[in-house]
Amino acid sequence: MDERAGTPAQPSDLIDVDALRRAYYELKPDVNIPEQRVVFGTSGHRGSSLNTAFNEDHIAATTQAIVEYRNSQGITGPLFIGADTHLLSEFATTTALAVLVANEVRVLVDEFDDWVPTPAVSHAIIRYNRAGHDDQADGIVVTPSHNPPSDGGFKYNPPHGGPADTDATSWIAKRANEIIANGMTEVRMAEPSGVETYDFRGNYVADLENIIDFRAIKDSGIRIGADPLGGASVNYWQAIAERYELDLTVVNPDVDPTWSFMTLDWDGKIRMDPSSPSAMASVVARRADFDILTGNDADADRHGIVTPDGGLMNPNHYLAVAIDYLFRTRTEWRKDAAVGKTLVSSSIIDRVAESLGRRLWEVPVGFKWFVPGLIDGTVGFGGEESAGASFLRFDGTAWTTD
Repeated sequence: MDERAGTPAQPSDLIDVDALRRAYYELKPDVNIPEQRVVFGTSGHRGSSLNTAFNEDHIAATTQAIVEYRNSQGITGPLFIGADTHLLSEFATTTALAVLVANEVRVLVDEFDDWVPTPAVSHAIIRYNRAGHDDQADGIVVTPSHNPPSDGGFKYNPPHGGPADTDATSWIAKRANEIIANGMTEVRMAEPSGVETYDFRGNYVADLENIIDFRAIKDSGIRIGADPLGGASVNYWQAIAERYELDLTVVNPDVDPTWSFMTLDWDGKIRMDPSSPSAMASVVARRADFDILTGNDADADRHGIVTPDGGLMNPNHYLAVAIDYLFRTRTEWRKDAAVGKTLVSSSIIDRVAESLGRRLWEVPVGFKWFVPGLIDGTVGFGGEESAGASFLRFDGTAWTTD
């Protein structure tokens, strides 16, 4: 544990915005160097432009590979694209749009030029594909999740709305590296104009009433604090508060690409990890002001729950409580719907599933493993020890898969 963990970031901890920008556009990767290749981990390709691991060539080549992959799979519908608040996300989105437009892909960006949480992109894909169109939609999410401000991330979500499986990401990464090795001559790029828009926030927030009992929350009078930690959920929380008339305060609406307002994580780095007591120190310090406080990572697919008496909850404890409540109250879910957990999640979840008489579905680390079960309703709730989760709508159909 670094001696400064949990203390406010200092100027010396902040990224050099100009250096990060220059490196993104000027440094050229050499795919013969392993650290400079396109590599998809559990959720997309990640790296820093300063290390020649996340640069314009990486994104242009990966986007071109995605275009070729979706063509090979017969995916001809719109591609929804959203990005978080990392600085490199802005540059990567511009690059990706230039490639998509040149390849005549129908692209939908946010109507208000707002940041888009990962779950909102997943929701948009599922919503389109459920509507009975003749074609299928997919998407791209530009985010390195809770990684430091110097990092970028880029992931592909196929028509099921969740992270692409290993077969897809292996194909895309292999092809992207071939394109880079061939000197980028196979990449088509054009001025990113003429793209269509989509109200990610409006559609997501309006549909929340089909998965959450807001009347119960409003009637309880509970005082809620929400800290987006400078991430993509910042404008979503306010919209939720207004639409559903909740006593909800956005305690920190600041968005700063250096994340200068953060407290340092366990290793002395700035990292927007809502499951980390060190990164969440400033949120925990306000626990007496609200009945419950939440924090989110940069793309808002992970959470931290803070209570006045307990401080930051262990994510496994939240998962256990949520699973118990949901499976007891969601009467329209399939009677054989399983409880989904990752291998490294707490055994307390096993005991909760047993008490509910529900099958336990244990998967490797990575949310992509929950996707098939959430899509067909055979998994009612999928949760990770890293504080990410999704569950079904009231009617037992998929809400989000990422």
